[in-house]
Amino acid sequence: MKHTTPTRCSFTISDFREMKMKVLNWTQQFSTFCFLDNHQYHIAPTSMECMLAAGEKRSINANAGNALQQFQDFQDEKKGWLFGHLGYDLKNELEGIQSFHPDRVGFHDLFFFEPEVVIRLNGQEMIIEANDPGKIFDTLTAIELPAGSTPPVVTTIQQRINREQYISIINQLQQHILRGDCYEINFCQEFFAENAVIDPAEVYRKLSEISPNPFSALYRVKDKWLICASPERFLKRNGNKILSQPMKGTAKRMPGNQLSDEQSKSDLLHSAKDRSENVMVVDLVRNDLAKICEEGTVKAEELFAVHSFPQVHQMISTISGELQKETSFSEIIRATFPMGSMTGAPKKRVMEIIERYEQTKRGIFSGAVGYISPDDDFDFNVVIRSMMYNAASGYLSFQTGSGITFYSDPENEWEECLLKAEAIKKVLGGSG
Repeated sequence: MKHTTPTRCSFTISDFREMKMKVLNWTQQFSTFCFLDNHQYHIAPTSMECMLAAGEKRSINANAGNALQQFQDFQDEKKGWLFGHLGYDLKNELEGIQSFHPDRVGFHDLFFFEPEVVIRLNGQEMIIEANDPGKIFDTLTAIELPAGSTPPVVTTIQQRINREQYISIINQLQQHILRGDCYEINFCQEFFAENAVIDPAEVYRKLSEISPNPFSALYRVKDKWLICASPERFLKRNGNKILSQPMKGTAKRMPGNQLSDEQSKSDLLHSAKDRSENVMVVDLVRNDLAKICEEGTVKAEELFAVHSFPQVHQMISTISGELQKETSFSEIIRATFPMGSMTGAPKKRVMEIIERYEQTKRGIFSGAVGYISPDDDFDFNVVIRSMMYNAASGYLSFQTGSGITFYSDPENEWEECLLKAEAIKKVLGGSG
């Protein structure tokens, strides 16, 4: 099929937040779209405040086996914007691991599409790339936002494992660490609801009110939805520079008590356990980036920076390097995926242990969603603090995890998982 070349036009907007909501409303007509939102955080380096890709000119979906080669062929065919995701179980292709747990949501391990429309919002400017940008801008401007909302129907939120099972598993994981199998393990558990009926866009809006985060996304592939409030960046490429910002270390916010909140933040900054976890993943990321970067260029730009989000304080480090010439996207992913913050160390052995003890396929969770620009720059998040929803079956899932070390307290790790689930539970309003 022959496609006309999109036109790029810039428009001035007067009310950024209102226009963002109009874009989100307008995009619901598309069966495939990716809406990325920075929520005006300034975790450097920043990109556009908000982006939308909608409609498919062409797309690729694949499961682990030969997915990255298929993607590389797809990318090489034609240069243009690409939006999509990498699912956690691409690890099976990269490391020769197998997964036998059920996946009740059903995202492919890899999906990318070249959109019909790309919209970028930043301050008072809107850039539209499409066949008729002026018509789209006029349509967006004329949208009247609905006054009401549709509450989700989620009767019961269940947990795949209970507290006693969780603590038993953590004790077993610590035995693996004691035996020298690994140093740290990111262990996740699933919360789920069946026969759920939700308006994903409305749920995303509510989640954004409660928990606005810098790498948020509303992402749809036919009947499958991702509603994401991620605070973590996986990888960003800008020209020759590549950068990763792993997040390890969590402390609870104390709303309404500034003194206690600052103390919680200070405790995190000086926590030996959290620093140990953080530096472990920093070393892992350095090793990953060294495979694809010029010798001597990989460095930690920032260590143990504590950033505050609505529910939690998080410890974030920044590692960067200069890419070797002619390094393809697929080669970068082979060297770095899955992200160390969601596995542990050493990566392959830990992923084998994770398969043994977790009870649900992670799927798109702890994978990455983002975009590749026509000049091969890209930015991808880590899919955490997210709901996965299959509208056809009514199955809704979200997972939370934490980094387990020998010094972890199983009770505290259980509480950390519940803390990370709070915002999503509040949005859904289901019992559990």
